[in-house]
Amino acid sequence: MTVVAKLGSSIVAGGDGALRTHVLDRVCAQVAELHRGGENVVMITSGAIARGMRVLELGRRPSAIDELQAASAIGQGSLFRAYEERLAAGEVRAAQVLLTASDLQLRTNYLNARRTLRRLLEWRVVPVVNENDTTATDEITFGDNDFLAAQVAIMLEARLLVLLTDQAGLYTKDPRRSPDAELVTQVADEAELAGYEIGEHTSPFGLGGMRSKVAAAGMAGASGIAAVICEGTADGTLLAAAAGEHTGTRFDPHRERASSFKLWLRYAKPSHGTLRVDDGAARVLRESGSSLLPVGITEVEGEFEAGDAVEVTADGQTIGKGIVNYSAGELRRIKGLRTDKVRELIPHASEEAVHRDYFVLT
Repeated sequence: MTVVAKLGSSIVAGGDGALRTHVLDRVCAQVAELHRGGENVVMITSGAIARGMRVLELGRRPSAIDELQAASAIGQGSLFRAYEERLAAGEVRAAQVLLTASDLQLRTNYLNARRTLRRLLEWRVVPVVNENDTTATDEITFGDNDFLAAQVAIMLEARLLVLLTDQAGLYTKDPRRSPDAELVTQVADEAELAGYEIGEHTSPFGLGGMRSKVAAAGMAGASGIAAVICEGTADGTLLAAAAGEHTGTRFDPHRERASSFKLWLRYAKPSHGTLRVDDGAARVLRESGSSLLPVGITEVEGEFEAGDAVEVTADGQTIGKGIVNYSAGELRRIKGLRTDKVRELIPHASEEAVHRDYFVLT
């Protein structure tokens, strides 16, 4: 069984980029204890840019992409050594793994990354995973690697995702602004979140702060993985979460887990366009698990190629997401047409615009 533990930059390094060594000492000691008990552990870490700033003695966080990438390149090695040395003290071997969003979006890369991580776990090595900011661009704005942590947990079919932060967990309100904020100890259903003040979205994946962690917990839960948001600066919280004890906020997993492919499609592969469908197509997609045929498509939005992922909507609501068999230009020619008419225009065309095996309800 595997536990994925994510350390946010707020607990890895201070505001000046100096490593919070006492926190890393505690967390790595807990990881070593879990490892000795037979648990596989994967660590997701932030803080490479902050560490690079400290090494370079920069007075402010860089704003240019190349400066951020260079700072990350300098800080990455130093950050990994901090983990490697502390894990070695607990007789645990570590391996550095750098991933970018494209490693998750492209199915072949996704499977290669999964095979590598699984092999490391089979060898009883703790992977220390971070985003490869040196070659990435928009990934730097993803936030505290919460999306990456959830994706790794899904990729490895982990039993638990633990998001270590500088707060005790999810509160009903922002505790820094509202004295009457109360700690939420358990979220059994995502509908409960509607009553909490969690903050505003800033981007599709990097949501920022607590909302980013709640989104990551929701992604894990939809994949059948329990998640816990708890304070990483307090000693013993990772062990408590792994043991199922009350600490922070626990998000219960959904009862049914989708296939690995459909989880990748839903959460990792980006959409490049939208297909609007009529009521009949919407009904069979929702209720019968059928494929989407060109006849059911009313509008095609965006530009995409065959093999890209697209959103499928009806009446302004998203139904699901799937891999399309046609380009946007082709679908604009054949939308609303029955199969025999489609093949008159495009000989040897696929019967389905989106096959049911490559479609997931969202």
